[in-house]
Amino acid sequence: MFRSIFYALLWAGIASWGLTTQGQQTALPRVVVARVVEQQVATGQRFIGTVMPDRRVTVGVAVTGRVAEYMARAGQWMQAGEPLARLHTDTLEIELAAAKAEAEFNRQALLELENGSRPEEIEEARAAVMAARAVQEAAQANLQRLRQLVASGAATASDLEAAEERANTANSQLAAAEAVFRRVVAGQREERIAQARARWELSQHQVRLIEDRIAKSTVIAPFAGVVTTEWTERGAWVTTGDPVCEMADLKTVKIEIPVPVEVAQSVRIGQTVRVEIPDAADLLATGQIERIVPVADPRARTFPVIIRVQNHIEEGLPRFLAGVMARVELPSGPPIRAPLVPKDALVLNSGRCSVFVVDSPPGGDQNDGVEVTEIPVELGVSVDDLVQVRGDLHDGQYVVVLGNERLIDGTRVRVEISESMQAGS
Repeated sequence: MFRSIFYALLWAGIASWGLTTQGQQTALPRVVVARVVEQQVATGQRFIGTVMPDRRVTVGVAVTGRVAEYMARAGQWMQAGEPLARLHTDTLEIELAAAKAEAEFNRQALLELENGSRPEEIEEARAAVMAARAVQEAAQANLQRLRQLVASGAATASDLEAAEERANTANSQLAAAEAVFRRVVAGQREERIAQARARWELSQHQVRLIEDRIAKSTVIAPFAGVVTTEWTERGAWVTTGDPVCEMADLKTVKIEIPVPVEVAQSVRIGQTVRVEIPDAADLLATGQIERIVPVADPRARTFPVIIRVQNHIEEGLPRFLAGVMARVELPSGPPIRAPLVPKDALVLNSGRCSVFVVDSPPGGDQNDGVEVTEIPVELGVSVDDLVQVRGDLHDGQYVVVLGNERLIDGTRVRVEISESMQAGS
């Protein structure tokens, strides 16, 4: 019975191993390959340069005040628009409240003039005209009566003069009441309305001026970059134009290399070149020639060539640091025929570069997979997205361009070919 159990367990283990082995066969890693091609390329020549920030600026304050908060610390990565420092704004807030109150007062005064007289004011002016007219009519009637009495000898001349004076006064009061009525109905003069509108607009500008000073009391980062120098501290008094900090833009870096005249004349703006930075040897970098300064250094007789390289930001820190040395391979020599591979085919490991080559062309029966071979290479010049390699490679071979990160020599893989990633496409 024990022997039967032993054999049963043994066969179960063998079957399980067979299933596991079969599962491993069906779970071979898949890779994408591209073809190696040979092209005419210029011989590369190596030059030494220095990595520099794309931009480096001193950020200052636009208003005077005392620093309430200071966030810019050397080595800290700041995003564009992020505050670097804040000044105290208590006094400005009080001035802003007073300016807003004055602006509201002037706005209401303008509305009062633009809306014209109220209906009650018009009725009051009309009633005053009617009262003045009644008084004027009564005075005229009394004057006419006294004239008749004087003519008949029943009244004296002095009585007539008094009646004439009262009639004249009543006429003047009626004319004044009618003028007031017309003015009330017509509303305010355009000149007074224009003056009130100008006062309101002036008060609005005062409000915006104070709001602008408050906004400028917060110093913000002009671009995404790293703080390189601190120039002030919390509690310090700063005046307009004083520096707050110094920032450097390291999302992209520039490499300036001095070259002789024959090289300066052979390279072209926009040309892709290969860059090696010893402090980041595990990264393959390429850049574009941005500028060729056509004025030589009078001592060395060399011309500055500026190359722009996209940086690698990892966990908020740039891999290419400003001030370090860089080697640039410029295509400046006589043309040769050499193999080229896509940049994605290159695997960097501790400063050593290699590619993985499949041992048979893609296609056919891949049930057992195909084996990859690691071949060490040395790099030459860049041609667009391709890189010249020197090693045991030749035209027509296939190199792994996707899925090569974890391969080792002799790994069996399943292969797919990507037409868009072929070196010759």
